[in-house]
Amino acid sequence: MQNDFERIERSAAARRRAVRTATYILLTVWALIVLFPFYWMILSSLKGYSAYNSEYIPRFFTLSPTFENYAEAFTAVPLARYFTNTLIFTLATTAVMLAVTIPAAFAFSRLEFRGKNLLFTLFLSLMMIPNELVIITNFVTITDLDLRNTFWGLILPSVTSVFYIYLLKENFEQIPNELYRAAKVDGTSDLKYLLKVMLPICRPTVITITILKVIECWNSYVWPRLITDNEAYFLVSNGIQSIRENGFGRENIPAMMAAVVVISVPLIILFLIFRKKIMAGVLRGGTKG
Repeated sequence: MQNDFERIERSAAARRRAVRTATYILLTVWALIVLFPFYWMILSSLKGYSAYNSEYIPRFFTLSPTFENYAEAFTAVPLARYFTNTLIFTLATTAVMLAVTIPAAFAFSRLEFRGKNLLFTLFLSLMMIPNELVIITNFVTITDLDLRNTFWGLILPSVTSVFYIYLLKENFEQIPNELYRAAKVDGTSDLKYLLKVMLPICRPTVITITILKVIECWNSYVWPRLITDNEAYFLVSNGIQSIRENGFGRENIPAMMAAVVVISVPLIILFLIFRKKIMAGVLRGGTKG
């Protein structure tokens, strides 16, 4: 009987190893598929214009890399200005978003007022409205306010997020009400309780929504493209089209890829640094108890 037990144990261990090996193989293949476009983008940016165009069969490596395309990305077009505009837009929008989202989440999670549940339900229903319909309304409003081709016109429609308020509200509600009641007994104001107690406890989620908003702003394309036609207010995302049409031309693919690499690097670095905090914040915000 012992031999039968050992044989069953070895068979089960072999099945587990086979499943684990198959899983790693599938994950490796999937990772290669996902990462290949990034590899091809970087590889193309390191090839010279003539070398790239002379390749009748694409090569997956280069023996003579060049960084001329990166220099051209900053000299042929105002890429530095696009970066500055995007940085201003991202920082300002994220700061205002936090100033709106955090008090709103606190109010829905801790304060008691008439119609709170109904108001929050209506608030959540806004997530069902397609972004295209909101863009039309925002465009008319910003145009009527004469804010086209201004930073305020870029920033104002992006300062609220129903999803971020919901995520932070769920996180705030995990903090025991006893802490809030004890703080009120001690005479602590709501603002002080929010800043001194709730935000430190919910720091992972706050960091998460901050990073997600930064990524959202950096990748914003449709709204900046719609509301700005002055190159002085172009962001890196909608500046790509200007680069393609007025900078390198439609044939200089290596220089275009170099510009795309330069634009993508800040977000990649940001995600790699804070990826654990992003996952921790999302998991914390979505878990009750």
